Amino acid sequence: MSLPFRPMSADESAAILRLHHVEGWPVGTIADQLGRHHDTVERVLVHGGLPVDKQVARSRLVDPFLPFIQETLAKYPRLRASRLWGMVRGRGYTGSKSGFRAIVSRLRPRPKAEAYLRRAVLPGEEAQVDWAHFGRITVGRAQRELFAFVMVMAYSRLRFVTFSMGAAMPSFLRGHVESFRFFNAVPRVILYDNLKSAVLERAGDAIRFHPTMLALASHYRFEPRACAPYRPNEKGRVERAIRDVREGFFAARTFTSLDDLNAQARAFCEQIAKERRVPDAKDKTIADAYLEELPRLVVLPGDHFPVEEQVTVRAGKTPYVRFDRNDYSVPHVHVQRSLTVIATHDRVRIVDPTTPTDETLADHPRSYDRDQRVEQPEHLQALVEDKRRAHQTRVSQFSGVVT
Repeated sequence: MSLPFRPMSADESAAILRLHHVEGWPVGTIADQLGRHHDTVERVLVHGGLPVDKQVARSRLVDPFLPFIQETLAKYPRLRASRLWGMVRGRGYTGSKSGFRAIVSRLRPRPKAEAYLRRAVLPGEEAQVDWAHFGRITVGRAQRELFAFVMVMAYSRLRFVTFSMGAAMPSFLRGHVESFRFFNAVPRVILYDNLKSAVLERAGDAIRFHPTMLALASHYRFEPRACAPYRPNEKGRVERAIRDVREGFFAARTFTSLDDLNAQARAFCEQIAKERRVPDAKDKTIADAYLEELPRLVVLPGDHFPVEEQVTVRAGKTPYVRFDRNDYSVPHVHVQRSLTVIATHDRVRIVDPTTPTDETLADHPRSYDRDQRVEQPEHLQALVEDKRRAHQTRVSQFSGVVT
C-alpha cells in the first residue's frame, strides 16, 4: 500500500539529514520511522549536498533504465517526468509513476547558481517600466482586465503607479505622460522588459522598437532600452515596486471607480512610498534622494505627447456608433457614414474626418460597462422633431394642402 502524499517540511528535511549523518541511520530505517518512501529520503540527502551512505546495495526496477534516463535528461534537462515515464514505460519499465518522479528529481541536471552584481545607477540616469496584471473587476455587466502601469526611478526609487482597464498602446502612452508629469521631469534612459508595446521584434542584441514608442521617446528625448531576456536583476527595482503595490497597496483595498483607485494610488505614492528609506542609503528618504537627482533629469517639453485612441467606426441606420462594447449617439444627419472615435480614459469624442477641421459631432463620458447606450438628449430630440415634421408634411400633402 502506497503512503499518502505529504509535502516535505523544512523541519522534516533537517531531521532526515541529522538522523543519517549524525546518528548513522540508514536510508531504510529513516524511511520506516518517518513514514516516507526511501527515494524521498535519498532525494533530501542528495539535495543536502552530502554523500548518501548506503549500507545495502539493492536492485531496483529502474536500474536497467538509468543510463537512458540520464542521457535523455542531459539532452532535454527540462523534460517533464511524466513524459520521461512514458518513454521508459514503452521500453519495458514496470515501476509506478509516483516513485519514478522522485528518481527523475534526483537525476535531473541542475543549473549552476548564478551570482548577480548589484547595479549602480547614477542620479537621473535611468527609470524602469513594467505592466502588472491585477485580475478582473466588474463594471455593470462587464468583466474588465485591470492592469497597473509602474515607473520607478532607479536611483531614488521614486515610483508612479496608474491603473487602467487594458494594457494596449493608448494606456501605455498615458502611463508615460502621467509619470513624467508626476516626476516633473524625464529620465535619460528608460529600461523595458520585452513588452509588445515597446519591442516589436528581437533577435539576440538586434532590437526593433515599436514606432509609436520611438515617437514618444523622441518627443520627451529619452533613450529606450530593452533588458536582456532572463535577466531579472536588470529591472529588479520595478519588480520589487510591483510586489509592494500588490501586497502593500492593492490587497484588501476597496474603490468605487477607476478614477477613485488611481487617486488612492497617487496618494500612496506621494504620502507613503515617498517617505520610505532608500534601500542602498538608509540615512535618507526616497523624497530626499529624488531631490538630489532632479537637477540631472531631462526637462519636460512644453507640450505633452498625444495619447488618445483613434478608431474608425461606422454609423448605421440608427444614430449610434459602436466603440469598446457600447453605443454612443451622434446627430442623425450623420448616419450611414464612416466617422472617427477619439477616446481618452474618461471621454469619447466622435468627429467627422471629411471636414477640414475634423468637426466634433459628439462628446460623451466613457463607459466601461457593456451594451450600454450613451446618449446626448439633443441628438434624439432632433431626430424626433425631424420625423414629426416629415409626418406632418405627408399628412398635409395627402389632404391636398401644401405646407
